[in-house]
Amino acid sequence: MSSGVTAPLGFRAAAVAAGIKPQGLDLALIVADQGCAAAAVFTQNRAQAAPVIVSREHVASGQARGVVANAGGANAGTGEQGLRDARETAALLAREIGGRPEDVVVASTGVIGVNLPMEKMRAGIASAVPDLSREGGAAAARAILTTDTHPKEVVVEFPLGGATARIGAMAKGSGMIAPNLATLLAFFTTDAAVAPPLLRRALREAVGESLNRITVDGDTSTNDMALLLASGALPTRAIREEGPDYDLFRGALVEAARRVARLIVRDGEGATRVAEVRVEGARVEAEADRIARTVAESPLVKTALSGGDPNWGRVLAAVGRAGVELDMQRVDLWLGDVWVAEGGHARPYDEEAAKRAFSEDPVRIRVGLHAGRAAGWMWTCDFSHGYVDINAHYRS
Repeated sequence: MSSGVTAPLGFRAAAVAAGIKPQGLDLALIVADQGCAAAAVFTQNRAQAAPVIVSREHVASGQARGVVANAGGANAGTGEQGLRDARETAALLAREIGGRPEDVVVASTGVIGVNLPMEKMRAGIASAVPDLSREGGAAAARAILTTDTHPKEVVVEFPLGGATARIGAMAKGSGMIAPNLATLLAFFTTDAAVAPPLLRRALREAVGESLNRITVDGDTSTNDMALLLASGALPTRAIREEGPDYDLFRGALVEAARRVARLIVRDGEGATRVAEVRVEGARVEAEADRIARTVAESPLVKTALSGGDPNWGRVLAAVGRAGVELDMQRVDLWLGDVWVAEGGHARPYDEEAAKRAFSEDPVRIRVGLHAGRAAGWMWTCDFSHGYVDINAHYRS
């Protein structure tokens, strides 16, 4: 049964265990039956992996046909050899499917500073191509995982020209997650026909409302990538301009990206709780977002989440150090529905009710600034012993 990236018409996927990781699936292919409109956003980290550099060049045309994604090695910090390997990887799939190397996007995840084992990549791609099918989406989603505990797949349907269009997605991400773009690989497909300029705009806006609003540990990776392919295989009118059809498509894409983002935060390394931090009453949205991110990335707030301790003073301190000019004597705080601080200081509240608020799913932290009408938000998770254990021994 088709799922994730192969739920929309016009896409096939496959995965193999190429031996890049010690065990399990580690190389995934996504191939469109025909050329697709394509759009992508990439990490803002200045230390960019070879696949990011090469894929940015390839997607610039607004067209793509296939994807090669591997786990077990990031191909980052690998210099000119890494670039050669990334370009060869694209050429390998292009040759197998009868396309051009420039029409192939490459993505990698894993340890930084390790060259790709190209003999295994060559053999893996050759063996995976014959297995390409509409049923291969689930296997492809498993093949890109690293410290993730489970695959992340999403399908969203929306009406288009009297038919039902689909957006499918698969993603990986668990640690080294923060905005700009968040540390992840995310692949979106749709069977709608969408003009490349609108595709780029929709993806950029959707990521801004989802993948750029999650944090696990405040780190931004070298390999982040979110790719959107539109096959146009659904027999209905193309979306070539703004209007009701574009709005339906954009809304479905935002929903798909938000579902992916929630799955990533919930699967954060060692996570036992997730939280939504919402800031209201800011002068401008950028200031609300900055405060929300500071609270969401505070190690003290995140360890309080882990312990279920409604220590709202840590939230107040994070608000005050966010670098935003504000009047702390007007700041209010809520944990769930419990109003714990008014005008920047404690107010009477039920401690047991506050503890229960820290057991909600998700925990809701709300900050009122009373400085304007703008708002912002972030999703985060706790810091547990599990996070330290995973990252203290990631290479060993």
